[in-house]
Amino acid sequence: MMTIDRRTMIAAGLALAAAPGAAAGAARSTAFPRGFLWGAATAAHQVEGNNVNSDTWLLENVKPTIYAEPSGDAANSFEMWPQDLDLVKHIGLNTYRFSLEWARIEPERGMFSVAMLDHYKAMIDGCRQRGITPFVTFNHFTTPRWFAELGAWTNPESIELFARFCDRAARHLAGNIAYAATLNEPNLSMVVRNAFSPQMFAGIKTILDKMNDAAKRASGSPNFVAGNTISVEDFDELTRNMIAAHRAGRAAIKAVRSDLPVGVTLAIPDDQAVGTNSIRDRIRATTYGAWLEAARGDDFLGVQNYERSLWDDKGAVEAKSGPGDRNAAGTIIHPDSLANAVRYAHSVARVPIIVTEHGANTDDDAVRARLIPAALSELKKAIDEGVPVKGYIHWSLLDNFEWIYGYKYRYGLIAVDRKTFKRTPKPSAAVLGAIARRNALALR
Repeated sequence: MMTIDRRTMIAAGLALAAAPGAAAGAARSTAFPRGFLWGAATAAHQVEGNNVNSDTWLLENVKPTIYAEPSGDAANSFEMWPQDLDLVKHIGLNTYRFSLEWARIEPERGMFSVAMLDHYKAMIDGCRQRGITPFVTFNHFTTPRWFAELGAWTNPESIELFARFCDRAARHLAGNIAYAATLNEPNLSMVVRNAFSPQMFAGIKTILDKMNDAAKRASGSPNFVAGNTISVEDFDELTRNMIAAHRAGRAAIKAVRSDLPVGVTLAIPDDQAVGTNSIRDRIRATTYGAWLEAARGDDFLGVQNYERSLWDDKGAVEAKSGPGDRNAAGTIIHPDSLANAVRYAHSVARVPIIVTEHGANTDDDAVRARLIPAALSELKKAIDEGVPVKGYIHWSLLDNFEWIYGYKYRYGLIAVDRKTFKRTPKPSAAVLGAIARRNALALR
């Protein structure tokens, strides 16, 4: 099940040889900093399966719903996490980013499950036993159903509730964690909304409102708000509460273990200005500004990049057709978009950067295999310029449940059979693994 065959290794070699900067005699060093984190990421709800106490499980199963299908068993990683860790090591990676599932740990308000805390402790310890650096996200979008019934992050009480969760989880788990992130992409709602014109968003919101009304009826709470939503009316209030929750969560974790590096991860497209009077800088200020300022108090900032966004003086501009690979949505993949996002994020936050997500939604793994070395070559340029990048964590380890798209979209380095859960590494896994093993782009 874990064999990387000869065809895969040949693909890895060809992709590396074709990467910018990989040719013999390249002027600049292709070696990454010593101790660089090379990893892959997952999120609990997307891989564990049967997360029945979460807000998202409810949304997947009400009628109507915008979810293409329910998550169900997902990748069955709640049971198969040891095999997943074995695969991380087998590929050649030294880091695994995964998340705690708040809805499992605190299924009812104030009721904490020691069994579930022990489950995640076993995962953290399992990483250490395999020589893998455990990078743990305390909340990756999903929240307990009871939390959603209180209004989730729109409720000022969410700040204290999240801090309490972080405190309880940290007291059980922090001893062996290497890096901790409080929240995953808390700015994503604004990034997604920016992509739509007001007219388009109005139509989408109509569908969302019908699903949310169904969730309110099913939960018996008129205040039900999912932890991961774009339909909130007051985004300024949402951002204030989530920044306060991040700071409170960080303080709670640090109170348990002061030397544990804690940060937050942000969704940051490569925003490019088009023409004169572009609104690009205004978009950046509203989408990332408050969060990048908040990150200045962190030990690191997680940057998550998948695409480039173009902005003229009126709004988002659709990219013209051109050469290059495209993802499953038909969008051009720009290998330098990650490095550009990293440069921008560090220029404002001024803290070390860890790439906590980057990848491509594609059924053609050759696209992914080409993207990895090409993007890393561009990222190395940013490092050579002095940007303190501490690691690269690919999204994702496994083909998994991709939220409203269900299992249609595939980002994984490893394919998962939907019936048997058999894991099969793709050629792109060998490409990333080869780079990770030598901590450099070039074949020696």
